[in-house]
Amino acid sequence: MPGIKPGMTKNMKYALALIVVFFACALARAEPAFDAFLQLTWPDAQALGVSRAAFDAATRNLEPDLSLPDLAIPGRPEKAPPGQAEFVQTPGQYLKETTFDRLAARGQQLSLQYKDTLARIEKEFGVPGNVVLAIWARETDYGGYALPLDAIRTLATQAYTGKRKDFFRNEFLHALKMLQDGVPRADMRSSWGGALGMTQFLPSEFYKYGVDFDGDGRADIWHSVPDALASAAKQLAGKGWQAGERWAYEVRAPQTADCSIGVPEVTMPIGEWLKRGFVPTQGRQLGAAELALPASLLQPEGSYGPAFLTPKNYYVIKDYNFSDLYVLFVGHLSDRIAGARAFETPWSKNAQLKTVEVETMQKRLTALGIYKDKIDGKAGMLTRAALGAYQKKNGLKVDCWPTAAVLDHMRR
Repeated sequence: MPGIKPGMTKNMKYALALIVVFFACALARAEPAFDAFLQLTWPDAQALGVSRAAFDAATRNLEPDLSLPDLAIPGRPEKAPPGQAEFVQTPGQYLKETTFDRLAARGQQLSLQYKDTLARIEKEFGVPGNVVLAIWARETDYGGYALPLDAIRTLATQAYTGKRKDFFRNEFLHALKMLQDGVPRADMRSSWGGALGMTQFLPSEFYKYGVDFDGDGRADIWHSVPDALASAAKQLAGKGWQAGERWAYEVRAPQTADCSIGVPEVTMPIGEWLKRGFVPTQGRQLGAAELALPASLLQPEGSYGPAFLTPKNYYVIKDYNFSDLYVLFVGHLSDRIAGARAFETPWSKNAQLKTVEVETMQKRLTALGIYKDKIDGKAGMLTRAALGAYQKKNGLKVDCWPTAAVLDHMRR
């Protein structure tokens, strides 16, 4: 709030004083409401085994962090989550070769350092070591990234005034349980979404998948690399990871490929995709078991850039973090750690529309009954498929890529 400055008139000073008083009163009203919300969580915290002393220690003088994204505060413009810029990143901007080179080199060093641990992890959970190393790299840069926020305050705020209150209320309660069970408050650092530790676990997932893999009697995803990586592997296994199978296959798409069928619901054996003209890159020869795998088509830039056939494990990683670019990053980095080369087909130089323009496109596609997913301004696979269907219906070039020209056509 700006202070009183020389040259202000009496009326201006009076108005400024009223504004200061208004905001002070608003904050004063907000704190009791937040405190009341916290107290309402006590019975459920107690049911999880949290003592009154631990609850009071965690919530005493706690204030909401209203600077967080993804909150629903009446009268305040929505703040987008970090990374969701005015222009959504294209795959080429997100999947940078310089980043892969650096992280793959470090991952190869760590794969040697933790060779025995990674072998034990794969034997017990069926998840290759290079995959969990890639998750560690993406989440916290192999532990080098310091998570910026207090998890208790973050989760309490999201539970109090976030867009997914019930979801975060459950996570807040489990975070309190973590304190009760001996996790130091100093370790409870998180992202804006409340995820913790080297491989970014939500508190409820910690209780579901946390593993004591180093044998010291506790699951420590903050300081123990074996525990953190084994916990990530257990979570992937719990979500359905198929041992011995790849996350995806890069392919060259034929000119006749229909990008509008690139959705999880359209699957066929990989061998059938190959009969339709898709060709594995890097000279990869597929065995009979691989050819029989059901897979769907993924073209992150529509008919431009690399194409992929995605079996079950692709969607298991996506369940870890619901983003196609995240899966492509983790999957490709895992391959690079194992010695693979860069994507054979380069990413295009196509520009991306502004987030608000993609939202406009999604709303129009929804109104036409073609698109039935959320309006989020992201050109995800369902948006691209719906766009391709629109292009086919209207006699346009079918490339499943959002452009200003297609948006202008929709506005006619």
